[in-house]
Amino acid sequence: MRNTMKKCYRMVAAVLCAAIVLSLPVNVQAAGKKAGAVNYDNFHLVFDVEYYYETNADLQEEFGRDEEALFAHFVQTGIFEGRSGNGEFVLRDYMKYNQDLLELFGTDYGAYCRHLVEQGKEEGRTAVSEEESGELGSYVSAYDPEQQRATNVEVAASRINDIVLQPGEKFSFNKTVLPRTRANGYVPGPVIKGGRLVDGMGGGICQVSSTLYVAMVLAGIPATEHYNHSLPVEYAPRGLDATISGNSKDLKFVNTFSFPIVIKAEAVDGVLTVTLEEYVEENEEESTAKEL
Repeated sequence: MRNTMKKCYRMVAAVLCAAIVLSLPVNVQAAGKKAGAVNYDNFHLVFDVEYYYETNADLQEEFGRDEEALFAHFVQTGIFEGRSGNGEFVLRDYMKYNQDLLELFGTDYGAYCRHLVEQGKEEGRTAVSEEESGELGSYVSAYDPEQQRATNVEVAASRINDIVLQPGEKFSFNKTVLPRTRANGYVPGPVIKGGRLVDGMGGGICQVSSTLYVAMVLAGIPATEHYNHSLPVEYAPRGLDATISGNSKDLKFVNTFSFPIVIKAEAVDGVLTVTLEEYVEENEEESTAKEL
């Protein structure tokens, strides 16, 4: 049964990944970063077909030494799964340890590859981490716990925390955090409307959606629906914020990986952390051991 499910997940992921590549220029434009056709030459800069073949045994039977197929897998899937194309560069590591580049490149993932080759190596930037974890992307932003909006940040974070998404499953921030009403735990706070700050119920939830969106960018997960604020915000890199408004503006995405993922969100003492990671279900023995 497990093998059958895994095969199904891989089939779903393959279809979704093809859609990602076809839609990548749209995603780049939505994020406000260098709209235009994907420059695959940038990805070739960090790809060696022999290395990719030899270090990914799971792909050998499926693709053999077909250079085009292996490169397509690298660009569509592997680079976002944390696979290296040459042993010297892992995209999500480079983005994680060099977050000053986020505002420059946004979702133009090829630009990070070129930056490593043209500047990053010389600057001594971290391109590969020895740390092993199931983390796909994580971002931290700060808020003032003394302000009233802190309540909304903390409530919204608690609502998206521990949400598990199977391969191909859709996520809606609006739907998950529930309507911004007092009955749902929200309070009034400042919101951006029409290019200015005004009071509104639930002001502050956009910090959670924005922090989640940056984590998505770091994980290589494209948004299927995403809007920027009409003003810059302090808690996210320019162009990587995500505004939420009633039922008209939402942050949505699909789990494009071949495995389940989980959203971890925590807002404590003025620090908001949102992480996307591979979901590993505890087996019955591990669960029992923890209880004991």
